[in-house]
Amino acid sequence: MANIRFLDDDGTFAVNCPEEINYLYFPLASETGLKSAITPSLGGDCKLDQETFLLEPVSSENLHTSRSTRNFWCVTEKGCWSAAGVSAQQEAARFTPEQDESTLTAGFMWQTVRRETKRYGFQAEITSFAPPHENVEIMYIRITNTDSAPQRMTGIAAIPIYGRSADNLRDHRNVTSMLHRVRTVSRGVLVKPTMSFDEKGHRENHRIYYVLGTSGNGECPQAFYPTVNVFLGEGGTFLRPRAVYENAPGLPPGTEIHGREAVGGLRFPEVTLAAGETAEYIVLLGISEDETDINHILDTYRTAQQVQTALDRAKSYWQGKVNVRYHTGNPNFDSLMRWVSFQPLLRRLYGCSFLPHHDYGRGGRGWRDLWQDCLSLLLMDPDGVGEMIKANFGGVRVDGTNATIIGDGMGNFIADRNGIARVWMDHAMWPLMTLTLYIDQTGDRGILDTAVPYFKDPQTMRGTEIDEQWNGGGRQETENGAVYMGSILEHLLIQHLTAFYEVGVHNIFRLRGADWNDALDMAPEHGESVAFTCAYAGNFRQLAGLLRKCGRDTVELLEEIQELLGGGEEIFADAAGKKEILARYLRRCRHSVSGRTAAVSCRELADSLERRADWLMEHIRRQEWIDAGEDGGWFNSYYDNHQRPLEGVTESGVHMMLTGQVFAIMSGTATDEQVRAITRSADRFLYRREVGGYRLNTDFHELKFDMGRMFGFAYGEKENGAVFSHMAVMYANALYRRGFVREGYKALQALADTALDFRTSKIYPGIPEYFNADGRGMYHYLTGAASWYMMTVMTEVFGVHGENGDLAVAPKLVREQFDGTGTAAIDFSFAGKRFHTAIVNLTGKDFGEYHIGKACLSGLSPSVIRRIPAEDGRAVLSRDLVQALPENGNTIMIELI
Repeated sequence: MANIRFLDDDGTFAVNCPEEINYLYFPLASETGLKSAITPSLGGDCKLDQETFLLEPVSSENLHTSRSTRNFWCVTEKGCWSAAGVSAQQEAARFTPEQDESTLTAGFMWQTVRRETKRYGFQAEITSFAPPHENVEIMYIRITNTDSAPQRMTGIAAIPIYGRSADNLRDHRNVTSMLHRVRTVSRGVLVKPTMSFDEKGHRENHRIYYVLGTSGNGECPQAFYPTVNVFLGEGGTFLRPRAVYENAPGLPPGTEIHGREAVGGLRFPEVTLAAGETAEYIVLLGISEDETDINHILDTYRTAQQVQTALDRAKSYWQGKVNVRYHTGNPNFDSLMRWVSFQPLLRRLYGCSFLPHHDYGRGGRGWRDLWQDCLSLLLMDPDGVGEMIKANFGGVRVDGTNATIIGDGMGNFIADRNGIARVWMDHAMWPLMTLTLYIDQTGDRGILDTAVPYFKDPQTMRGTEIDEQWNGGGRQETENGAVYMGSILEHLLIQHLTAFYEVGVHNIFRLRGADWNDALDMAPEHGESVAFTCAYAGNFRQLAGLLRKCGRDTVELLEEIQELLGGGEEIFADAAGKKEILARYLRRCRHSVSGRTAAVSCRELADSLERRADWLMEHIRRQEWIDAGEDGGWFNSYYDNHQRPLEGVTESGVHMMLTGQVFAIMSGTATDEQVRAITRSADRFLYRREVGGYRLNTDFHELKFDMGRMFGFAYGEKENGAVFSHMAVMYANALYRRGFVREGYKALQALADTALDFRTSKIYPGIPEYFNADGRGMYHYLTGAASWYMMTVMTEVFGVHGENGDLAVAPKLVREQFDGTGTAAIDFSFAGKRFHTAIVNLTGKDFGEYHIGKACLSGLSPSVIRRIPAEDGRAVLSRDLVQALPENGNTIMIELI
């Protein structure tokens, strides 16, 4: 098996014989809603949303079982050959000397598969991409005669058109084909179902699914095969269609067929190719509600020259979206980071659905995804993120819980995709993390004062009751029926204080429906999450810090919040008393709120939050620490539904989870001595370099129906002991933050090395959701791990980050991350200005051995080089200085000694 080769600094890569690897797929999408997945043999699907699939929906297993794929056939004097490699004969020849030679080359949102057959004397090159602002997928096909003699060839495009909702795959599949109205036009096949079939309520359909085509010079197809019956013929299959093998003449333009499964079958005129001559074809796959728009698409992408221009523009557009470039001593890692930095954009376009492994949900992103995807946007494209953050806080309920699914557009929320009242106890933690990064990157502390509404739906009392008085509105109202607006600071306080008082018998925050680990979902009554209690403790300190820097004496807060601010440290240790305090608050805002506010001292509020943080951390250190002797030690992460700790050294072996260690380290709950012990234990019990690094947990050897579904998964798969990239990256990030750089580098690099080892990971470049027990990357592209990996490399490894609006550089590079000249560099944007930062380590020292000797800035004018003050391991450019710089051409030089 060949490994992936990077071809340039943009992340373009190539791999030979990609069809020999199962489960490979690639994303193609537009900004206007088109979402495609495509395999090396042109399998996959194409859709706008759950209701609108042009091609048949696929899950991962369909990638090697389905015959219903995009295809292009070459009918020659020697026989029939698929330019996509999808024919019965070519499948039979796989893994033999008769197998086609093939190479896949790909970059952001485009792929090219080059395939050559010696038997027939042809080479095919099929490039697939989607223009960024059109709902059309384009196949640009080039067929070259590689024989020494002229050859006649007829090209036939064959695109099965599904044309309806994904729900109809197993719900009236045959019945819904009867709704199809199929017709041929001069350049293709149009399918417009009469209605959207749903027994809960049928709706008239307005969408048109189409497959159009021209030759490279704009010539029309000669004839069409518009239905499955016409194309396959009786007894035929998509691997051996009778229309192709029997050279059927096809049907003319103007043909109408009703109530049949459709195919975009386009037969092009026969051509004679001289030796070395190439024929070009364009096939357009799209969805529209307007035939005028379809005609515009055809006019825009009718010739090879037009398509090549569109391809060049698409490549440039998506490359421009990733405005961060990395230079280390490992060029493959630098190229990988281009893809990691691109992945958050894919999450914005696809949500958490619509790729073959992500065969769940109906589109949209979850609450956690919403906030974590903002992390990368703040680092790459911060324009508009402030407004996005303000809108996102509108998803918080006044009881401290939140909507869980994000609809289209900003500020549109849904309680849950399945209509289930469920509370994830970690959800309140993520917004503050994102807001803190926003304030550091922009210096905009005033965002805390912004007044935004609260989300309102029937769920109340933190998801335990239904509000029968709810009037159907989506905003929290006061007793007088007015929409109540509270500051973002108030939203944050309600989120954190309600969580503080919702505890179990061990005085640890209740797990409720689950936390970050969705598969810990079977301990709703008595489960507790030590891991995220640590995280909240750290957040309380961050909130206190923001209050101390807010620049005023008091803040106005909703009157009812006084219930949560009362009581001193004597109540912190009283689990039962906490529950009663929370109940009083929830009862007061069960349906409406007073709308009245009270002034609260910022200093006293900050002191109160810090006392809570200190108490939580000390409580966890005292109660949850597990001493493993020479093997180190770690924190218990959870309590199950029988109120038992999940971790420890047991008769069945060591029970250890990574999650509790990550947030104990990140929050500051773990002391430095405890961090050292945790890393020893993690290395001993969780680390497996050959499968990606740090596993999520050890093998518990039991089914825990009192904890969650994760224990039903095979060990090493998904949440049960896989190398879960998100948590592994956060482990690295936490270690870097605490100064354990070599340990953090080990965690980061293990993920990168496994992702880059194509023989093991079997994925295209990027970070998957997890690596399974075999080291295969799973659930690729759509993972929050990418945002965290990018943020960690930028803000911790290279150390470029904001500090209350100033730009700081505090490198934590290890020796092997510098190139042969002793240089590591990063290009990035900050405050609307472009920077190239070079960090030079001429003495070859490791982190901990070097310090900043000199820091210089050029950019004010070509001849001016300005010294940057450097102390405490970082150089800092003030916001005023940054704003005085030109938009481009700014260079920061850091010299380490």
